[in-house]
Amino acid sequence: VFFEVAAFIMTFQLLGRYLEIQARGKTSEALRELLKLEVKTARILFDGEEKEVPIEQVKVGEIMIVRPGEKIPTDGKVIDGQSSIDESMVTGESMPVEKKIGDSVIGATINQDGLLKVEATKVGKDTFLSQVVKLVEEAQRSRIPIQELADKITSYFVPAVLAIALLTAIVWLIAGNWFVAIVATITVLIIACPCALGLATPTALTVGIGRGAKQGILFRRGMAIELMGKIKVIVLDKTGTLTKGKPAVTDIVVLNQIEKNELLRLSASLEKNSEHPLAQAIVKKAEDEGIKLVEARNFKAIFGKGITAEIELKRILIGRQLLMEENKIDISPVKEIMNKLEEEGKTAMIVADNEKVLGLVAVADTLKDETKEAVAKLQKMGFKTIMLTGDNEKTAKAVAKKIGIEEVLAEVLPDRKVDIIKKLQEEGGIKVAMVGDGINDAPALTQADVGIAIGSGADIAIEAGEITLVNGQLNALVEAIKLSRATFRVVRQNLFWAFIYNVIAIPAAALGFLATTIGPIIAAMAMAFSSLSVVLNSLRLRKIKLE
Repeated sequence: VFFEVAAFIMTFQLLGRYLEIQARGKTSEALRELLKLEVKTARILFDGEEKEVPIEQVKVGEIMIVRPGEKIPTDGKVIDGQSSIDESMVTGESMPVEKKIGDSVIGATINQDGLLKVEATKVGKDTFLSQVVKLVEEAQRSRIPIQELADKITSYFVPAVLAIALLTAIVWLIAGNWFVAIVATITVLIIACPCALGLATPTALTVGIGRGAKQGILFRRGMAIELMGKIKVIVLDKTGTLTKGKPAVTDIVVLNQIEKNELLRLSASLEKNSEHPLAQAIVKKAEDEGIKLVEARNFKAIFGKGITAEIELKRILIGRQLLMEENKIDISPVKEIMNKLEEEGKTAMIVADNEKVLGLVAVADTLKDETKEAVAKLQKMGFKTIMLTGDNEKTAKAVAKKIGIEEVLAEVLPDRKVDIIKKLQEEGGIKVAMVGDGINDAPALTQADVGIAIGSGADIAIEAGEITLVNGQLNALVEAIKLSRATFRVVRQNLFWAFIYNVIAIPAAALGFLATTIGPIIAAMAMAFSSLSVVLNSLRLRKIKLE
């Protein structure tokens, strides 16, 4: 009888472990799918001829030929041709993205309908896909605070089970029932399952983080998943987060008999040395108008205020009201026009020489298509939303009104964004999330309890936030929150089941309820099922609805 029981126990133990390993293998499926995206070879243009080489041999600066239907071998920049690119496998965005000369493309994405010549800009471990894979691997290995509690309990688990088994044997032997003493002791040792406790958190994190990667949501650390459940306030930067981050010149207002093209020439000549999106909008407008720009001497960018420089021996200033006030330039001639433009949600920049205002250049950024819908969803989920921007108050409030955000913090210099986040955290003793582009907002993202970087494809700084939204869509933030909540809910369910199972099963075995010839077999089945159930519960995250 005991030989038969031993055979059954080993069978169920091995079967349970096999099923568990199979199920656990599926938890890392998303990572394997990412690795499968890597291209094996590239077609390089060498001395006017095409040559196919292994992807490992591609160097930065080499020109790759990508035909319709082929994957782009590595990150690069389009130097010839135009096409639609399917980026869904790395960004989660189902709609193809139009690419033309000068645009960046991501390795492993699919060229749909045009012949492209692409200059390689990143290769090997520096590519976007490699960074994503590395990030996902690190995040899946990371630990969250609730896991520390489970690990602490597990460290006492084995000694406690051995003690209970010994006590069970002693009590039943004293009671004079050697058969129950042997079977109950064996059953206690078999039915106890520390594996379920150990698997509860890592399996849920692995599946949740992998699911996020498929949706273009990258978690840098598992802790962000737990923290997202405690967030009460979401601070949203305006430019590039709520808006497209591609502003355009809407109005040019001139004073003092200067012509519009001359005002644009002076403005663009100053701004061409700046990387700011508003500056680039002015430069683009001048280029579109065919205006020739000149060199600016003694260029000085004043943080959060504007620019001063010399053009053709004349000092020119462009920027905010604060810059003009510091240089004692009277802005009253344009004050009324400025107010009107700002009420329309436009950013008006004052252009002046050393003595007087020359005119205004107004720039506006358009809202992302889904911004209003996403903000409404966040508010419905119970979050307080705050818009944070360096724009003047009137412009900021005009934008906020369109999307339904009531609280606006405007005219905030980049270095003060950190102080604002800190103040929100200290005043209410609450957890705050900050959403920004990850470039200008890096300090604020770091200060926030959860920093969320939002961008577009390869242009985003992946390391900027705890969570990165690759496709640049604000609806992805809603999905990230839903995924975080669902993942942490599964972690809690797993831990609850693992604890309850052991709390009920071990005493039941010790008290002799399974002290029959098939008791150890039932114990082996229960132990195998407890581990398997935790893994299967985690796998539900692969199919959970996020939209």
